Amino acid sequence: MSAPYDAAVSRPGSWWSRRSLRARLTAASMLAVAIGMTAAAALLVLRLHSSLLANLDDSITQELQDVAGTISQGQRSNILSTSTDGTVVVQVVAPDGHVVASSANADGETRRFTFAAPGRGPVLRDVTGVPFGDEGTYRVAGMSAVSPSGPVTVYAGRPIAEITQSVDELILSLAVGVPIIVLLLGLVAWQLVGRALRPVEAMRRQASAIPGTDLHQRLEAPTTDDELHRLASTFNELLTRIESSTSRQRQFVADAAHELRSPVAALRAQLDVNAHHPQLTLTPADRDELAGDATRLTRLVDDLLALARLDAHPRLRRAPVDLDDLVLDEMRRVQGRSSHRIDSHGVSGGRVLGDADALDRVVKNLLDNAIRHARDTVTVRLRTDHTTVTLTVADDGSGIPAADRDRIFDRFIRLEDARTRDAGGSGLGLAIVRDVVAAHRGNIAVEDNHPGTRMVITLPIEH
Repeated sequence: MSAPYDAAVSRPGSWWSRRSLRARLTAASMLAVAIGMTAAAALLVLRLHSSLLANLDDSITQELQDVAGTISQGQRSNILSTSTDGTVVVQVVAPDGHVVASSANADGETRRFTFAAPGRGPVLRDVTGVPFGDEGTYRVAGMSAVSPSGPVTVYAGRPIAEITQSVDELILSLAVGVPIIVLLLGLVAWQLVGRALRPVEAMRRQASAIPGTDLHQRLEAPTTDDELHRLASTFNELLTRIESSTSRQRQFVADAAHELRSPVAALRAQLDVNAHHPQLTLTPADRDELAGDATRLTRLVDDLLALARLDAHPRLRRAPVDLDDLVLDEMRRVQGRSSHRIDSHGVSGGRVLGDADALDRVVKNLLDNAIRHARDTVTVRLRTDHTTVTLTVADDGSGIPAADRDRIFDRFIRLEDARTRDAGGSGLGLAIVRDVVAAHRGNIAVEDNHPGTRMVITLPIEH
């Protein structure tokens, strides 16, 4: 028995599933916020770097174009005057590679920028190891120009240390700030989730306090019209259904005990008399009375077992059933022991998909009920249309008042007329009929027969 439990505990995610709902919701929200803020921070860093680099490219491109214009006019001595920023490095390189002009901060230096710039437009490159200033990385623009002495290549560059420093400072700020913000939001989420789950915990305590013997208590639903209110209302509806079902079950047990008491008491009385007076022999009337009590007891037990199986919602056997054969067989059985006239002229073919034994019990109970209440005639009809099979069993008795037509399907319900004329019915036959028909997705209705009562059952045909 321990192996499945150990496997369940060792499964991935089992530790997470054992955490409280509050902890899981808070952790999930913190993770989502952390991922979102990290992605936003990364985009911010990339955007800042891209923006600063674009501004730097515009600046050195402008410097480059100014120097190229000065060189084209043959004014090499004016290179310094093209920039007021001493961080700009300018070199003008001849085709043979020697520097023909440069800015003051690169005066006397050999060629430092070697990438080709064949076109008239600027070419931008990052160049590392430049021995100017902090000897860091420079952003360099190069382009070809024509001087009075021939073609040259003009280079202008600025260090990107300021960009790197700005981006690093932003990354450091975000690395410190994002976790702090996530933690603060986690604390807020912890408080909010706890407050949101407080009514759930209150409902849990109320539900645990409801004893199994007192199902009248209900949960206090929150006054807000939200999911928690609907949850509490659903639980209260469930408690109502459980209370109603328990009440019906208790009443059912009480009624069953009451119905069983009479035949059992009669049998015991006869047996006691026979035990104390063995010289007395049973008369035919005594034997008939004992047989009747035994038959009634057997019928009642059979009905109770049938209802117990239906209450357990078993899987009914599904097979093609010729309902007309069941009807005709039961009619022959009834005709053999009843003086009533059975009119079967309206019985035609009808096939359904269902449980033959359960449907046979339906037909038997309906015919027995009709015989019990009929004066002279019981009429049976069976017809089939495109989608349904309809079985009608009618009697010419006193009928059922409209107010009682729903009650007759309750268990152990027998109307006063039935109580005075009953020949052994237990009050469970029609309850069994209703449950079996419902299990076959059918309907049952009670109608006037003028005079008498007509039971109409509709079942879906075989598919």
